[in-house]
Amino acid sequence: MNERWINYQPPTQRVLSIDIMRGLTLFLMLFVNDLYIPGVPSWLVHTEASADGMGLADWVFPGFLFMVGMSVPYAVRSRRKKGQSNSTIFGHIVLRTLSLLLIGVLIMNIDRLNPTLTGIDRNLWAILLYVSIFLIWNNYPTDSRHNKLYLTCRVMGIVGLVVLACIFRAGSSAEPAWLEIGWWGILGLIGWGYFAAATTFLLCGSKLLANIAVWLFFILLNIGNQIDLLKWFDFLTPVLGVLLSGNVPAIVLAGLVVGSLLSMPERRHKKLVLIIISLGIGCLLLGFFLRNWFIVSKIYGTPSWAMICNGVSMLIYVLLYFIVDVLGYYRWINMFGAAGKNSLTTYLAPDVIYFVCWGLGVPLFFYKQETSQLLAVAGSLVWAMAMIGFAIALAKIHIRLKL
Repeated sequence: MNERWINYQPPTQRVLSIDIMRGLTLFLMLFVNDLYIPGVPSWLVHTEASADGMGLADWVFPGFLFMVGMSVPYAVRSRRKKGQSNSTIFGHIVLRTLSLLLIGVLIMNIDRLNPTLTGIDRNLWAILLYVSIFLIWNNYPTDSRHNKLYLTCRVMGIVGLVVLACIFRAGSSAEPAWLEIGWWGILGLIGWGYFAAATTFLLCGSKLLANIAVWLFFILLNIGNQIDLLKWFDFLTPVLGVLLSGNVPAIVLAGLVVGSLLSMPERRHKKLVLIIISLGIGCLLLGFFLRNWFIVSKIYGTPSWAMICNGVSMLIYVLLYFIVDVLGYYRWINMFGAAGKNSLTTYLAPDVIYFVCWGLGVPLFFYKQETSQLLAVAGSLVWAMAMIGFAIALAKIHIRLKL
């Protein structure tokens, strides 16, 4: 073990701990999203916007955003190895970003749908939306015998998506409304963060100082936005608000910096672990320092919250990296790696079950009650684990989203 610790150099290909931690954050996202808030301990759920603090749910999403950034160097380098030019890769980045924005906005608007004006039950509209998403973005097998069938499925999905968008109505009969961008939804935030990190790495490559400089820029942008120094950009906020706020990019870029460190050749384990630990502690200290001026608030997207989350993510990741990639102990947790490789499927597939159960009145979520906190928490843990298994099972029958 000592020899591996001292002499082993990390490979340039993707390392196991990246997929495993992404899978773990997905598991926790499914868990906290399923929690019945009145019936569980407050430290598990989101802290109120104006409160200075954070619970488990306030770290989970930035933990996933951090992993999005970590994966970028491997994804870009993989495409370059296939001979793709920078312009082709940038085209893929734009297309993937737009796909995430579109899906995010459509899902975000589900709760706004007025069934009477739309002419369709909300649950049914949502189910058809998810079916269309899977038909369009499913990673179909490379089997030339069924290419026409796969193309037909994609066309059906596109038609379904267009029809669902056209019939969508919100508001009231007196003041009907259509789809709105709003805050872009969870997937939209991921899309903007991915765009910032992927574009940065495409331009800066392995130049670590350049990647750090862009990360610091977004941290300063987040601070400037919080103290209203950027009001002259308000006209861009409806579209570019996520980037201009600096908050989401500052989290994803933190992951990009660590991913760049991790993917560098001739980087020894011991030195790498010490660097990431130092970065993590530095982020925590900066977060608590910024707390003197900005409360720790996920809802407000404060820089103190972002930096504390980055610090937590770095320290959790480096522990996993040491256990999985240095010591080689990963089989006990490898199912999370399988889920991490299919992150979009793992995140979206459970929603279909929700809407089917709600639409048909199936009492599957009996554990959502206030009498027993143990039952409420245990039920959501079982649900999250079952959904990880569900996503893995879907991948085995070639149902796997890929943007």
